[in-house]
Amino acid sequence: MNPNALSTAIAEATRTVIGARDKAVAAEITDTMVALERPKNRDHGDWATSIAMKVATRVDMNPRDVAAELHAALSAIAGIKSVDIAGPGFLNITLDAAAAGEIARTIVTMGAAFGHNDTLGGQSINLEFVSANPTGPLHIGHTRWAGLGDSIGRVLRASGATVASEFYINDAGAQMDVFGESVLAAALGEPAPENGYPGEYVQELGKTALARRPDLADLPRAEAMAIARDIGYEVQLQENKDSLTRFNVEFDVWFSERDLHAGGDESLVEKAIERLRAQGHVYDDDDAVWVRTTDFGDDKDRVIRRGNGVHTYFAADAAYYLSKGDRGYQHKIYLLGADHHGYVHRLKALAGAAGDDPNKDIEILIGQLVSINGAKLSKRAGNVIELNDLREWLGTDALRYSLARYPADSPLSLDPELLTKKSNDNPVFYVQYAHARTCAVARNAVTAGVDRSVFRAELLDHQTEADLANALADFPRVVAQSATLREPHRVARYLEELAACYHRWYDNCRVTPLGDDEVDDAHRTRLWLNDSAGQVLRNGLDLLGVSAPERM
Repeated sequence: MNPNALSTAIAEATRTVIGARDKAVAAEITDTMVALERPKNRDHGDWATSIAMKVATRVDMNPRDVAAELHAALSAIAGIKSVDIAGPGFLNITLDAAAAGEIARTIVTMGAAFGHNDTLGGQSINLEFVSANPTGPLHIGHTRWAGLGDSIGRVLRASGATVASEFYINDAGAQMDVFGESVLAAALGEPAPENGYPGEYVQELGKTALARRPDLADLPRAEAMAIARDIGYEVQLQENKDSLTRFNVEFDVWFSERDLHAGGDESLVEKAIERLRAQGHVYDDDDAVWVRTTDFGDDKDRVIRRGNGVHTYFAADAAYYLSKGDRGYQHKIYLLGADHHGYVHRLKALAGAAGDDPNKDIEILIGQLVSINGAKLSKRAGNVIELNDLREWLGTDALRYSLARYPADSPLSLDPELLTKKSNDNPVFYVQYAHARTCAVARNAVTAGVDRSVFRAELLDHQTEADLANALADFPRVVAQSATLREPHRVARYLEELAACYHRWYDNCRVTPLGDDEVDDAHRTRLWLNDSAGQVLRNGLDLLGVSAPERM
């Protein structure tokens, strides 16, 4: 019996019991009200539910009295071995071996879809992360959000949300002209400009610009700079896209800041000012145009257009936020770096000024810094640690898994010696090895003549089989919780626990017979359990952007 089927059965039993007292209340009881949790102490059962406490107040009863009435009804459900009442009215449920083991057949049948749920069904989410300037290679400061942001998007989609992962290209403003001057100087063999961009990569961009436009030296300086800037921008942006692809990170949308300013008086920035003014939150003072963001908790009002007609960064923020809503995304999630705490109140105030609910329609996650012992500055970039170098040094899998394994709001220091070690001390190796072992067992089963022609869940009666089946059944709940809380580290920690359950089962239960023993139905049924474990490990690793090798 999988958790969804158990929830449905409990809800039906609760409706029957409560219906004898109040049919109206009984009609309001749904499957989603039955929240199943794992008891902290596994001796207390396979699942615990607080449904008795949820309905007790609606029928003016003591929760333990409701639990007592539910006890008999739940005990009669096929597949439930025992029911115990605990604390103020919790119901601890233990499944029989056949009901618990049935999850193996469900998983193998569902395949890659197992774990997917509809917790966030109907939600349309714009997920913005990384959003780096296209003036240099992606570095360690972008790495954490690249891996973690992509994993958040994966668990959101697995939980039924429609998600657009978006990269905001900061390709407008003075830094782009400084970048252009730096590339042009490199192309012409000149010294780098003051406050220009350093590093060998700029020299490489300069060579590319000169190869494409050998006439750069003959052009007026402003024209030559613009050409060098645009060539450097195109090449560097493509390199950053390729770096992310190699890191298993793909974006649905690459949104250019330039598009916000294009069109003069009809630009998205100008239209944003007028739309906010129509909402009643824009005023003029000291020749400047202001947004009254203090109405929504900001520490001060924000200038959106200066007296000289120049737009502020806040103007681009406003236009960009509005564009997300215009494109159909009701909920916006921003993943920002540790140095962007000041943006939280500003963006929430902007959402309020735009007519949205700041507490519902916008979400800002702040990620703390990541450091890696012994990491060296990039030879190409000169002053940063490049994502490309980290990936080549530690490996995509180890880096992706480690970044997803910890909450975003905790500082993270990674140990390269551990991450490159092929031992059970290395979490990603431990989980991947468990998957490879399931594949080895499946290959050996073919050689021994064991197939999945028979499935008899009642034969999975060893304690390690019950533990493994229960752990497998928990996967959809973990995925849903990870999506709701934006915490994919819950998937990583779950996979480590699942791997431990699998290894213990492997040490105690054989899929292939010993010596000349005959293949029996227990072997065939265990193959289902083995393959279901491999499927869940594979599904979970995929949510983290990590591969599931078949051999190690």
